[in-house]
Amino acid sequence: MSDKRVYLITGVTGMVGRYLAESLRKEGAQVKALVRQPLQSPWLEGLGIDCIQGDLENSRALSQAIDGVTHVIHTAAKVGDWGPVEEFRKVNVDGLNHLLVGCKGGKIQRFVHLSSLGVYAAKDHHQTDETVAPPDRHMDGYTQSKVESEKLALTLGKSLGVPLTVVRPGFIYGPHDRTVVPNLLSKIQSGAFKYLGSGQQALNCIFVGNLVHGIRLALEMPQAVGEVFNLTDGESVSKRRFVETLCEKLKIKAPSHLGVPMPVARVMASVGEGLYRFLGARNPPILTKAKLKFLGLNLDFSIEKAKRVLGFQPPFSFNQGMDQTVDWIASTK
Repeated sequence: MSDKRVYLITGVTGMVGRYLAESLRKEGAQVKALVRQPLQSPWLEGLGIDCIQGDLENSRALSQAIDGVTHVIHTAAKVGDWGPVEEFRKVNVDGLNHLLVGCKGGKIQRFVHLSSLGVYAAKDHHQTDETVAPPDRHMDGYTQSKVESEKLALTLGKSLGVPLTVVRPGFIYGPHDRTVVPNLLSKIQSGAFKYLGSGQQALNCIFVGNLVHGIRLALEMPQAVGEVFNLTDGESVSKRRFVETLCEKLKIKAPSHLGVPMPVARVMASVGEGLYRFLGARNPPILTKAKLKFLGLNLDFSIEKAKRVLGFQPPFSFNQGMDQTVDWIASTK
């Protein structure tokens, strides 16, 4: 029997999945992907990726996708800061369950599950590390489902004999981001963007190239099995530094330093969410508690464990990552 590696990537059409697939294919690795609509992403065929049409609820497609696979990288997830928790659980928890059960009895040598630094408590963080346990309950459906999926990954992976590692990236930026940074730019250019507080609070960001480097290390290191790792760029980057660097590189006017005071922002988020839930609104209010957490709190996390255990040293600086991000944005205009 051949010991050649075969990689399965879920969420391959997302920013992380695409960067990872391109990285592996450049090295000549065999890559499979479970994709709902392969024809909508013609670049997959150009890369020579073996696409199986379906999703994590389709047992036949899932079985076909896992067949012959040695390494699984699970990046697929439903993201957002608004909506019923059940909708997030269906993808982020139940989907993971289907995938792990499908791996039972196979020849999986490593399974990497992509979680999030958002699983930590909604408070200021100063070099918080993996010894701090995330709370069981969270304010939004996405984060709640990510906490539950992380616990499921570690417990079910162990019981099924699937060697599994969890990585917790911060805010991911880079080429092929079609949502977060583009939406941020739209708000900046329209004048709608406001800092919450001073804007000097830490942003737990990570360039997609650094994240993929960390994932690749987690696929290799035997000591990574059963462990959880925080991953960031490892630099001090404030909300204001991120926004102003983006504006400077794109040569657009940066937003005013005058921000919304945090006490006011908390009231706005609480009242807005209460009203929108009462009305049964499908779309979120202007300011949610999740956005308040992301933009208003100090989010500084330690990556010392990843450095020590994985040998993780981010290959791209923040400025290099932003250069690649801006180059891609410019190429899409």
